[in-house]
Amino acid sequence: MSEFIPTSAMVIVAHPDDIEFGCAGTVAHWTRRGCRVVYVLATSGNGGTHDPAYTRESIAVLREQEQTAAAALCGVTEVEYLRHQDGEVIASLTLRKDFIRMIRKHKPQVVITMDPSQLYFGSDYINHPDHRAVGTAALDAIAPVAAMPLMYPELGEAHRVHEVWLVMHPTPDTWVDISDVLDTKLDALRQHKSQVGEDVVKMVAAWAREAGHGLIAAENFKVMKLVAREPAAEPAAQNAPEAPAA
Repeated sequence: MSEFIPTSAMVIVAHPDDIEFGCAGTVAHWTRRGCRVVYVLATSGNGGTHDPAYTRESIAVLREQEQTAAAALCGVTEVEYLRHQDGEVIASLTLRKDFIRMIRKHKPQVVITMDPSQLYFGSDYINHPDHRAVGTAALDAIAPVAAMPLMYPELGEAHRVHEVWLVMHPTPDTWVDISDVLDTKLDALRQHKSQVGEDVVKMVAAWAREAGHGLIAAENFKVMKLVAREPAAEPAAQNAPEAPAA
């Protein structure tokens, strides 16, 4: 059986750089194999700086530039900026409709988005409320509304997403080998110069190797199949990499 590569995908996140932390390797892996990928960002990260030299307007411009450059490195030329206020995102009907509109416009087979269930990670990181709100609104848009023709016909022709892939899930069930594009993922992360330094890049590289149990570089996901795959499309090797023998 061949590796699963969707024909089209959409990544829905809260901020510039969320994709590079979570799934840019998978995106690069897919686009190199013919998948069309669209990015949808709820905000432009216009609150994301401690530098008083910036205003909300000027940091938003810079962060969109950084995100567009990072996307291009991963083979993505379509980036949709919804420009909600950074730090103020809630899972409102307005946000849900925005995502429905994007899904119906671009008609992705797969949507990658943020796991809304994670309040914190470990003992030193509280998950950003924007991440949780975006994950909730994206799931609410996908199931079932985007596929229902009688619901919000003014937002476009109904479209059924086949699969949802959640990043940063505590119990992932799908792993993508990104060994061949790890450098691309890290270079994309480096485009976010207003946010990250080389120490963060090294940390993200370590995450990828940890996800692959030291055998490969990987990104992992919780995958929900809303439409069954054709038998030939089932992945041959997207189970958890085996840990090295003791």
